[in-house]
Amino acid sequence: MDYQQVIEEVYEEVNALQLKGKVASYIPELSSVDPNQFGIAIVDLAGNVYGVGDYQKPFSIQSISKVFTLTMVFHKFKTKLWSRVNVEPSGNPFNSIAQLEYEKGIPRNPFINAGALVITDALTTKYAQPTTEILSFINELSGKTCVEINEVIKNSEMKHADRNTALAYFLKAYKNFDNDIAEVLDVYFAHCAMEMSCVDLARAFSFLANDGYSIFAQREIISESYARRINALMLTCGFYDESGEFAFRVGLPGKSGVGGGIAAVMPHKFSVAVWSPELNEKGNSVKAIKALELLTDKLSFSLF
Repeated sequence: MDYQQVIEEVYEEVNALQLKGKVASYIPELSSVDPNQFGIAIVDLAGNVYGVGDYQKPFSIQSISKVFTLTMVFHKFKTKLWSRVNVEPSGNPFNSIAQLEYEKGIPRNPFINAGALVITDALTTKYAQPTTEILSFINELSGKTCVEINEVIKNSEMKHADRNTALAYFLKAYKNFDNDIAEVLDVYFAHCAMEMSCVDLARAFSFLANDGYSIFAQREIISESYARRINALMLTCGFYDESGEFAFRVGLPGKSGVGGGIAAVMPHKFSVAVWSPELNEKGNSVKAIKALELLTDKLSFSLF
């Protein structure tokens, strides 16, 4: 399969559509990003890289980081983790406080903000320096030192942290939070403010296309069974309250972030990352979703 030719076709077709959205503004620093940037990278299971556009330009991965933090605690806490966070789609905005209160402090899934805070709290319990461990883990997955924390974006998020702080206090009130709230929020904002390029993100995601084995780290990251479960969570919960639409249109497990990135996998074939900063009303990249829809159509690949 000539992945390079296919993604070049996709790139040109998406650009021709002149799709428009809005760059994320609730984190002020994200609103200054050039909205016209657009990149696609595919990494196959032999480690070959195919890229087009701005695929080597680092960008803020935001909620995509939640896949990495979940992976880090998945096998360490095993079934105990799932008493603290559920595995159901939310059907509500990713930062909903009402849902968390209604469900008595158990977040719907690990990818909404409340669930990711529980995961980050678990990481803070496990590691003395959780942010350093997260950086090292992602770098190992990508096979090179490629991740940086954008301190300006992190500080911008911390200055607008009222809702996430409220979620953390709700979790604490329901005995679903073990560590100091400020400490966990610092780790949370640090991993959301990490920057990676499409190619490095696709490399880091490749273990989820390969039954849990990373060809770049040259080791099993998680078991095949755990990899399938993370992929299932990405398919059903990875796109906020647009996850069903993404499964319908694209049919790949993936995770989006409000920085405009999407990372996804076609199990046993490849991992892919797409970035374009303009978002739809659900908080997902307009061009990235269309690009992945065209990609799966052209390749005749999906889970279904």
